[in-house]
Amino acid sequence: MSNLKTTPLHAAHCASGARMIDFAGWEMPLHYGSQLDEHHSVRRAAGMFDVSHMLAIDLRGGGARDFLRYLLANDVAKLVTPGGALYSCMLNESGGVLDDLIVYFLGEDRFRLVVNAGTAERDLAWIDAWRAQIAGTLEIRARRDLAIIAVQGPAARERFWRARAILRGATEPLASFRAVEIDTVLVARTGYTGEDGFEVMLPAAAALDLWHGLIAAGVAPAGLGARDTLRLEAGMNLYGQDMDEDATPMECGLAWTVDLASGRDFVGRRALSARPARRQLGVVLLDRGVMRSHQAVRTAAGEGTITSGGFAPTLNRSIGLARVPAAVNEGAIVAIDVRGKWLHARTASPPFVRKGKVLIAV
Repeated sequence: MSNLKTTPLHAAHCASGARMIDFAGWEMPLHYGSQLDEHHSVRRAAGMFDVSHMLAIDLRGGGARDFLRYLLANDVAKLVTPGGALYSCMLNESGGVLDDLIVYFLGEDRFRLVVNAGTAERDLAWIDAWRAQIAGTLEIRARRDLAIIAVQGPAARERFWRARAILRGATEPLASFRAVEIDTVLVARTGYTGEDGFEVMLPAAAALDLWHGLIAAGVAPAGLGARDTLRLEAGMNLYGQDMDEDATPMECGLAWTVDLASGRDFVGRRALSARPARRQLGVVLLDRGVMRSHQAVRTAAGEGTITSGGFAPTLNRSIGLARVPAAVNEGAIVAIDVRGKWLHARTASPPFVRKGKVLIAV
């Protein structure tokens, strides 16, 4: 794995005995011994993830807001107070999803995007190509000097403050999808697990000290395996599986992230006028087995496919996300091809679990 990129916390992962894997060209921890224990740590108390492989991109200068209003499917005009955050897709001109991201409003003409690791270079090129078509002094800076640590779970905030008491006063008032800058650190009340907590962006040189401080405060390190089962239970999409360039947000359960009400134009808008033939639904396996991505789905309205699937530790059964014909309704009984056997499943509306509570019938 010598050619893989590493985060500032790589040595700490290796010293902790993490099983390291290739993820989007980065050597990242899959787990530190028990993926199941790490999952439950986040649902029941507090766990943390090194997500420094994701890329923060800062936009600064005149016209930054107008530029992002055209670039993104959601409307950054909704961000009126510094510290506001917004989830959005960035689309190609055919309406397909190039990436999903969070945009933070840091000040007048100053925004930060956080994009996925596997699409980061393509995203930068796409943003730069559109920037070249506008007049002005818009500056785009890839913040590879930053590390990102996500602290998640019902006890996450309290244990973060135990590790960094000096930041409590500034971060305790934060509502969901709000952030605050404290010197060189940005703390956001966001996450990818369906639990409460913070995502912390800080200089790479300071990451190891925070990581060890959080461990001392009772926060359990968790790897990509638990991150995947947690986000699946929370009904959150994974780029490259549940959405990609060939699917629109309307086909991926992300219509709520597309702002059509303002009347503004944005990249990909015209392609979204047609009614989608497919939709995303959750699926709960009724028979014994485990669903995986790319498995076929049979419905009364036609064929579909599992985009994400796995065992859900909180539910003690297999769940998934599926792209199926638009005529399929919530609660329908469908069949999934699991290793050559057609097993029964029931469709549901995600999320399956949020803030430790099971939200569907099992």
